[in-house]
Amino acid sequence: MKDQKPPVVSKKVIIPFILITSLFALWGFANAVTDPMVQAFKKVLELSNSQAAWVQMAFYGGYFCMALPAALFVRKYSYKVGVLIGLALYAAGALLFYPAAITEQFWFFCLGLYILTFGLAFLETTANPYILAMGAPETATQRLNLAQAFNPVGLLLGLLVAQQFVLKRLQSVEYDDFSVLSEAKKAMIRTSDLMAIRNPYVILGLVILAIFFLILVSKMPQAKEEGGIPSLKDTFNGLAKNKKYVLGVVSQILYVGAQIMCWTYIYQYAEAIGMSSEDAANYQILAFILFLVGRAIGTYMLRFMSPGKLLMYFAISAALCALGAIYIEGIIGLYSLVGITLFMSVMFPTIYGVALTGLNEEESKIGAAGLVMAIVGGALMPKLQGMIIDLGGNEVDDIRIAGVTEVNFSFILPFLCFVFIAWYGLRVFKKYETELV
Repeated sequence: MKDQKPPVVSKKVIIPFILITSLFALWGFANAVTDPMVQAFKKVLELSNSQAAWVQMAFYGGYFCMALPAALFVRKYSYKVGVLIGLALYAAGALLFYPAAITEQFWFFCLGLYILTFGLAFLETTANPYILAMGAPETATQRLNLAQAFNPVGLLLGLLVAQQFVLKRLQSVEYDDFSVLSEAKKAMIRTSDLMAIRNPYVILGLVILAIFFLILVSKMPQAKEEGGIPSLKDTFNGLAKNKKYVLGVVSQILYVGAQIMCWTYIYQYAEAIGMSSEDAANYQILAFILFLVGRAIGTYMLRFMSPGKLLMYFAISAALCALGAIYIEGIIGLYSLVGITLFMSVMFPTIYGVALTGLNEEESKIGAAGLVMAIVGGALMPKLQGMIIDLGGNEVDDIRIAGVTEVNFSFILPFLCFVFIAWYGLRVFKKYETELV
């Protein structure tokens, strides 16, 4: 029948779908396990804040630098080859932590992260459009939301591994002033701590190699369009004229920026209400759990609701929670901040799916690069929020702006991001989806 919706994942591609979906958890794991390393490296290697920030610079820099080359590579070859290259780079970067720990050189660890995120850029540029292509276009966004639902599983595992197997085993954190210890004592602690940092990455690298060989020997579907490859110039021109895609890239930049801001500054928000970092970490775990729940709810709702409308409703809800985080001080404001994550959960895959819907395979491969490069928003926007928090000094509540503390007011930036995303969802629904009804 005409109104009968095709399956989200057909039986003939279920194995390839499961294999590719596992990658979503793997890059979520890498994101979560890396964040706490900034503080760990700063202490044990006696780095300044700006030096320790190279961890995030290497991480986001790898994404930004490799997304477009990855798309050009996949354009010439295939999704499967792109996935294999991504896994090889991911494993290589993770395994570089072994010699880095032996040499105890910070730049070596950063190099490992940089190469690791080359692999993540390959995987995200390839796996997202690959999932979209594994079935009917009508269920593409729902299929991507289903696959992306496993990303927060990786986030939770990464956070738990970082807390239980790295941070709890660091000896340097037991000293308020690590620098006053004797050189011999510091050398012994440094060796032990760097081994603790090394181990999860080396194990991760070995797991990635196992998945590499599984995908290598598996038969993977590969859609090919008729005719030769169109010129790159024509593809870029076509994408630049596609307002739905261009606004989708802008929305993705704002979304990733909002996500990192809301997750990074949970600790500063908690500090402003007198909460310890240890207790604040529990709220971040709660946020990740809500992220997983939200992905499941959003994927289910896409059976009954168009992607544009779902994006609009979730973005409006996130904006309202952001207003709560700004104007409700105390623990209720913190709950509002954590609640944002529930509504952020569907945004990345939904924006991704909406922006690429209607593009041919060639345009999707190049278009995917722009959406992955949008991750740079996570490096740029938290810096702006930090500048707002620092307006009155180094504390988080030195001054009041518009009647609230500076850390509360700083969440005006995520609020504005969600307002734009809500408008984009409304525009997509009214201009593109209602025409299909």
